[in-house]
Amino acid sequence: MARKSSERLLAEQRSEVQHRIESLQRHLASIVESATWTANDDEHDPEGVTIAYERAQTQGLLVDAKAELEALDEAARRVEEGTYGLCQRCGKRISKERLEALPAATLCIRCTSARR
Repeated sequence: MARKSSERLLAEQRSEVQHRIESLQRHLASIVESATWTANDDEHDPEGVTIAYERAQTQGLLVDAKAELEALDEAARRVEEGTYGLCQRCGKRISKERLEALPAATLCIRCTSARR
């Protein structure tokens, strides 16, 4: 994959993930705020249990999105180094289709399959 198209793909993906992170942070803040209006006893407050579950779920999604952003930043570093699109295990080129589907991919399909 050409450097310019790799940079553009990574920038687009990074922007999408950044927007998702911002949205999740706003959602988490609203959950925390609404939790202040419910009882502190989650066990005996059905709404409190729901809020606690939603908060935990949103926090998990936020952790995943931040990890995805970090992986995209690492991929951008590989573009700068000239190693983007090379499998970190076997050294062969990762297919264009795989990189378009998963821009931060570090392994080719063959090595990914062998890992499982």
